[in-house]
Amino acid sequence: MKIILIGYMGSGKSVVGKALAVQKQLPFLDLDEEISRREKKSIPEIFSDAGEIYFRRKEAEVLKELLEQEANFVLSLGGGTPCYGKNLELIKNAAHTHTVFLKTGLEELTARLIKERENRPLIQEFDTPALLNDFIRKHLFERNYYYNQSDLSLVTDDKSVPQLVTEIENYLN
Repeated sequence: MKIILIGYMGSGKSVVGKALAVQKQLPFLDLDEEISRREKKSIPEIFSDAGEIYFRRKEAEVLKELLEQEANFVLSLGGGTPCYGKNLELIKNAAHTHTVFLKTGLEELTARLIKERENRPLIQEFDTPALLNDFIRKHLFERNYYYNQSDLSLVTDDKSVPQLVTEIENYLN
């Protein structure tokens, strides 16, 4: 079984994914970390040196390789991964794959991401909560079409990581 966590940056995909992987006794993979490891560069360095188009091509390539593996795992995607190219189609057509959308509210995303701007190439320039909030709102409008095609959609606001893991487990059983 491959459990794929989808959602906007800052929605908790990595934190929930790690906890779920422990609970399910499966390896945890983070797509951005896999790309970084293979490229021997951080995601901000890849964006800076080669640009977003190069990054998106590499993202699709690594995703395809992971989905073709026989191994079971929990995989956290980047926020934009399902929205580019044929990535969502690849995910939906992969055998034994379950997609989970971690749906986090706009205000919660803004509060989380304003603190993490330096490490996130797409939002580094937004230096006030109001500017960041507007950017996230626009992105969510564009991306929710893709996110909402997940097998399971979970609202994360006011829920603990163990609560979210339990909800995912209940869905899978």
